[in-house]
Amino acid sequence: MDVNQYLEIFLDETREHLESLNAQILKLEQEPEDADTINEIFRAAHSLKGMAGTMGYKRMQALTHDMENVFSEIRNGTMKVNSNLVDTLFQCLDALEEYTASIQETADEGTNDNQQLITQLNKYLKSQGGTQPAAEKAPESQEAVPEGPEEKWLDIKVGESERLVFSTAKAQGKNIYGITVCVQESCLLKAARAFLVYKAVEEKAEIIVCNPPANDIEDERFDLDFSLIVVSDCELEEILKSARNVSEIEKVVGAPYEFEAVEAIEPKEIKEAETKPAVSNQPQSAPAKANDKKPAGKPVVNRTVRVDIEKLDVLMNLVSELIIAKNSLVSASNADGVSGNGVNEHIEYLESVTTNLHESVMKVRMVPIESVVSKFPRMIRDLSKKLDKKMELYMSGEETELDRTVVDEIGDPLMHLLRNSADHGLESAEVRAQRGKPEVGSIFLDAYQDGNNVVIEVRDDGNGIDVEAVKNKAIEREVITAEQADNMSEKDIINLLFHAGFSTAKTISDVSGRGVGLDVVKSKIESLSGEVEVKSKLGEGSTWIIRLPLTLAIIQALMVTVGGEKYAISLGSIQTLEDIAPSDIKLVQNREVIHLRGSVIPIIRLSEELDIESCKAPDENMTVVIVKKGDKLAGLVIDELMGQQEIVIKSLGKYISKCKIISGATILGDGEVALILDANALI
Repeated sequence: MDVNQYLEIFLDETREHLESLNAQILKLEQEPEDADTINEIFRAAHSLKGMAGTMGYKRMQALTHDMENVFSEIRNGTMKVNSNLVDTLFQCLDALEEYTASIQETADEGTNDNQQLITQLNKYLKSQGGTQPAAEKAPESQEAVPEGPEEKWLDIKVGESERLVFSTAKAQGKNIYGITVCVQESCLLKAARAFLVYKAVEEKAEIIVCNPPANDIEDERFDLDFSLIVVSDCELEEILKSARNVSEIEKVVGAPYEFEAVEAIEPKEIKEAETKPAVSNQPQSAPAKANDKKPAGKPVVNRTVRVDIEKLDVLMNLVSELIIAKNSLVSASNADGVSGNGVNEHIEYLESVTTNLHESVMKVRMVPIESVVSKFPRMIRDLSKKLDKKMELYMSGEETELDRTVVDEIGDPLMHLLRNSADHGLESAEVRAQRGKPEVGSIFLDAYQDGNNVVIEVRDDGNGIDVEAVKNKAIEREVITAEQADNMSEKDIINLLFHAGFSTAKTISDVSGRGVGLDVVKSKIESLSGEVEVKSKLGEGSTWIIRLPLTLAIIQALMVTVGGEKYAISLGSIQTLEDIAPSDIKLVQNREVIHLRGSVIPIIRLSEELDIESCKAPDENMTVVIVKKGDKLAGLVIDELMGQQEIVIKSLGKYISKCKIISGATILGDGEVALILDANALI
């Protein structure tokens, strides 16, 4: 069987199960007796084993099989959870992640058997008295499969609607049988075998009731047997024979089913009876048990759809074209001097459609940042052991949504900042005790939406940044001179941490100290049109603030002209627009500034930055766009304002990546190309 067509689904689902296991095992370490967590872990491990087996990845299947055995013993209460066991389980998850990465690269799991982990897991099983493998062990009953016929269908409680169906079928001359199917003890994929039995039986009969209910069997929440009540024109032996033909089935037994009759109804009345649960080609759950056994919190239907990001990009481009078409219509109506209500109505309608389409596409592209941050509690636990510091990670806002392309990129920067907090930020237990701080250090990761941006903060209650140490290190490394250092503000000195290759660590460890990290964080965040800033108080802790745009594709922009050329500036970074007289410009340290409502704001003449001659005479009043980056302000001097417009960002490609102040381009309604200015880079 060619399983390559299922490879993407397998990888997606494996990652989901591994994420779930990481989170749940951490939770289990804190609350070893929590039955819901244990069941959740068992289900995830079991699904992983089944998926790996189906795809033919034997090493992965063997490891998950032994993990499942351990989880089963924990579930049965015969094994206790301790820190060493959790360490081993996490090593198993790392091994499974290695298999997954290898499968993604080569469609093969590799040759590492991880025998030492399997040996370790079996050692735990033996030492804690767990003897028989979990997957084959019935969760509630440990009895072997009985030799005699098992008339378990007699235990099924049938409701009046089912009895009505039986009576009607009997009146039409059909046979009603009870059947019990026993699966072999060595069977690894019980649910798959049960499904094949269903298919075989359904060719000869209609299944009216099954016990346990169908969704329990689908999730493998049954022992080694299940029972059916069927209606058929065939002989019993024919049906039993087709079920016995399925491999890994121990035995199939059956007999005519006796039931308490209700008044049979004419065939034409069957339609009315079908409004109640009635004959169906799909296995129906016994009504009395379905309600009891329905898994808690499981949605009735799967409401989520996996969409290939390339398909979304095509959709996004279509929206882009629609917006360009709208802009063309606007330009045409202005050019022809048409002011008829008809055109305006069309424009308004088109505007409403494009805005709604834009919003809905954005929502499709949005994903919670949970997928990125869920791995961090595990990372902090590992760091706590490695650095021998007690620390706790508190997260909030995991449900905050960001554009998928951004979410995929922010994992590494956040990981660097958290490792930085754990290693540099938090002090040793002795120093914390001297300072009267709690023994356990706290690291916080908070995410929230702020206007058109998402803000992610990483903060700690550690030492904070020693500005003097940073300054001395920077002078020693010749990043700045002693003279420059004297004129720098505390904030500017802290920003030196983002300088490539800069590190204040005394020793190099595998956690930090190689000078790789903060410069990578800064460049990665800025490549996503975001910004990162630091706030710190010595002795009290630091806060790293990342601000990211919700989406990277369509933005509201202010259109301006400089020297006859059109440019766009993102509205998100604009504070105010000012009309400034040339006489209001002052010089500070040989730089042009203006004094505006109590703030001294540096002036950036765009005509000089862009090397274009300004259309304005030097004695004319200047139009200045005040832009903001973090808490820094600057005034961009332009020639003329054109107005606000929704624009589509087009990448300039890798050939024009050197010019940092241009972040992209857009196509205007008249077909012209306007460059988009990056206010952050200008500041």
